[in-house]
Amino acid sequence: MQVHLDELARLRIEGDPTGVTSVCSAHPIVLRAALRHGRQQKSTVLIEATCNQVNHRGGYTGMTPSDFASLVMKIAAEEGCSEKLIVLGGDHLGPNPWRDRPAEEAMAEAETMVAAYVEAGFRKIHLDASMGCKGEPTALDDETTAHRAARLAAVAEASARKTGGAMPVYVIGTEVPPPGGADHALTTIEPTAAAAALKTIDVHRRIFAAAGLGQAFGRAIGLVVQPGVEFGNHNVIFYDNSKIAALQSVLTEEPQFVFEAHSTDYQGTGPLSALVKDGFPILKVGPELTFVLREALYALDAIASDLLADYGQRPLYAAMEAVMLAQPDNWRRHYHGTEAEMRWLRHYSLSDRIRYYWASAEAQEAVRRLCEALRGQSVPLPLFGQHMPAAQHFADVPLDPDEVLIWRVTKSLADYHAACGIGKKEQSKSG
Repeated sequence: MQVHLDELARLRIEGDPTGVTSVCSAHPIVLRAALRHGRQQKSTVLIEATCNQVNHRGGYTGMTPSDFASLVMKIAAEEGCSEKLIVLGGDHLGPNPWRDRPAEEAMAEAETMVAAYVEAGFRKIHLDASMGCKGEPTALDDETTAHRAARLAAVAEASARKTGGAMPVYVIGTEVPPPGGADHALTTIEPTAAAAALKTIDVHRRIFAAAGLGQAFGRAIGLVVQPGVEFGNHNVIFYDNSKIAALQSVLTEEPQFVFEAHSTDYQGTGPLSALVKDGFPILKVGPELTFVLREALYALDAIASDLLADYGQRPLYAAMEAVMLAQPDNWRRHYHGTEAEMRWLRHYSLSDRIRYYWASAEAQEAVRRLCEALRGQSVPLPLFGQHMPAAQHFADVPLDPDEVLIWRVTKSLADYHAACGIGKKEQSKSG
């Protein structure tokens, strides 16, 4: 079932809370799994890119917004997924990638980036200008943040009118967890205070109106708040709705909005379902999907090591260790401890900073060699039982490793699909 983003608030008010999964990943296998699943379920496929990952200067993926959109649509065509099901979103769009520069210089880059996103067909825009630039506090006050957000919205509106098509919908608010999860073991996370959420909305509404952007604010559908969920390197804080009664009252006062929940990775269907029911229908997931992809790749690496005499002992693991040691910038600030602790964190941390390395030439070659080694092999049931028990249905027939990888990512996506309430509605219709 397809769900339009501007319907989420109405569905909640009508007592039919329905969610949508926001897939925050640029990995081609994750994108393929999401698009195939969307086609099979005939459901909305919301795919988002972040400002650091994809921007007009390439981001850490090397892709511009146009490149990213083209990649998604290419895979969608291969998978037979209708473009009508696909929504592209831009996450944390603002000056963050250039915050080491003076504010005006950083904002000029952010404006160019937002224009590039909208012109490439992105229509869900998270405006995030909350971070301080050179010489400013780390976190800015609501007034400054809203003024900068309005500047970016003006660019988005002009770009949409220039290119045609639907006008953007916006998400505001910036009380989010650290990108990629926390760096330390967590014990508790406090939800956003209701007064703070109401102030964020009020300040943005006033400043957008003063800038002649009332219509744009009327298309603001979501507010990013902290529902009290998070994951770190070692553990997960699960959703506890006993703590959010005050926060829920915000949606009564501001029926235009729903909440957007960041860092919902690893929650599982029960907590995710509760989030949707409680007004958090936009569920963002990223690291979990590449974490389970890595889990499947490493299982296949171990299977190939046990099955094939000439494959070697876990060469994919060895290749990833080598590339991460050679290029430590994406993990060094986030992993702490002894050498042994940092070694296992590099590979198995829930924050999954290994995801930054899959696009490297070394990683791609190691994955290619693994898949070619196992393609067409008949893997005995006991080897799947040892290394990936849930995948035993792939045993004893010619193996397609790509299908194993897509299956594993889809298992996580199916948890989200079920939590979004779509499966329940489909069952009631068929009944």
